[in-house]
Amino acid sequence: MDYYFDELALGQRFESAGYRFTEAAIIDFAFQFDPQPFHIDIDAAKESHFGGLIASGFHTLNIAFRMLYQTGFLRGASLGGPGMDELRWTKPVRPGDTIRAVAEVIELRPSQSKPDRGVAKFRLAALNQANEEVMTAIMMVIMKRVRG
Repeated sequence: MDYYFDELALGQRFESAGYRFTEAAIIDFAFQFDPQPFHIDIDAAKESHFGGLIASGFHTLNIAFRMLYQTGFLRGASLGGPGMDELRWTKPVRPGDTIRAVAEVIELRPSQSKPDRGVAKFRLAALNQANEEVMTAIMMVIMKRVRG
């Protein structure tokens, strides 16, 4: 379901389906964007303080946002976002982990200068199959106020 700014309410939550991280996907992403040894080299990862291969935090963020977008609630009304605050990777994501994205509306601020839009803030969390938070952030989205 698609939502516009004026259709949102404080405390409203949106939850995605799950995404399973595979060893191949973790390594492929990391080779392109975050080639640290514990993301791309199985043997080096075993010797690291993580004790095994883990997904890049940027991979987790990208997947969480993609899954959230696929829920449909931002599709028609999003005008982009000015950024994120307080991004934290709180637990490693490993091959075989399945994460889902949960966003909760924490602030709604109509624009003072552009009455056709507002800024919505969401607390974004990625949760693993054990319902543990693996990533959190405050996401800001500029949204259209009305359908049309």
